[in-house]
Amino acid sequence: MTEPRPTTVRLQKMSWAFTESAVLFGAIEVGFFTAVDRAGGSAEAIAADLGISLANTQRMIVALLTVGLIERDGEGFRNAPDVERFLVRDKPSYAGAWIHWFHHRWGEWGKLGQRLADPEPGEVMGHYDDSFTVEHARSYHQATASVGMGAARKFLREVDLLGRRKILDLGGGSGAYSIQAAKQYPEITAVVLDLPEVVVVAREFATEHEVAERVSAEACDFTADPFPGGADVIMMNSNLPMYSAEVIRSVVQKAFDALEPGGEMHICGEMVNEDWNGPLIPVMCAVHGALDHSTALPHTPSDCIGYFEDAGFRDVRVREFIPDILQHISGRKPG
Repeated sequence: MTEPRPTTVRLQKMSWAFTESAVLFGAIEVGFFTAVDRAGGSAEAIAADLGISLANTQRMIVALLTVGLIERDGEGFRNAPDVERFLVRDKPSYAGAWIHWFHHRWGEWGKLGQRLADPEPGEVMGHYDDSFTVEHARSYHQATASVGMGAARKFLREVDLLGRRKILDLGGGSGAYSIQAAKQYPEITAVVLDLPEVVVVAREFATEHEVAERVSAEACDFTADPFPGGADVIMMNSNLPMYSAEVIRSVVQKAFDALEPGGEMHICGEMVNEDWNGPLIPVMCAVHGALDHSTALPHTPSDCIGYFEDAGFRDVRVREFIPDILQHISGRKPG
């Protein structure tokens, strides 16, 4: 039998894929999922709750049913389980600000073809220029706070820090991992090392969570500046694909040298598969390097194991942390 003749259908669907993001972003902006939660009995009820036209409500219902964000519920509609948990406003688990966050890069992704023609080399962190402000840092970390704190709690369920005394949190942003560690372990202190603008925000979060006496923040380019001493835990979470192999290798070596004997390092980062065919989010995080004209490149689990072992770490292992998004690599300094 001959193989089926190729068609353009798959390519056409892919060319329309951006519309799925547009539907998601638009639904978050108008509070569509909140209206479904409150008034999902009919399209008319949803339209009335939102104060938009019935025609636009029906258009969105068709789209949201098709992409699986809402479901039929008798004659009415209900949110899909993950949508109900994370995209209904006023719920403690609401993460709409984070899911909507990448809307601001919409225009940049449309210029990817142009960016691919940019000459090399790029900057270590291409999109952090003079336009980056405290307000930019605050809006980003406020958007990520709910998922960041949740990831930190998960990390602490899987990693026993009993007996540890001092954490260095490289590029720690809001300080979510340090804050949660300080809450769980009263003997732990932590230092968030990040850009000066982010440090302001990290201190605000530490104060809000009532751990400012034990979670501090210092301005530091951790790719170049020396690390404070005395740490027995060093963490670097959710910023792996922002850097090249050369930079990550150097940071891991600096961490090893700075750690107390017997100390440990953890990276929860977006790693691509060994054959580079996914997962989608880590792959697209790597493509950001082209948009930002940075030196960032994808990293595989075996790459990361190499960085750790070459630095001198022992008991190095990689395991899944957040399915299809983050892998967790850890290692111990002998001593």
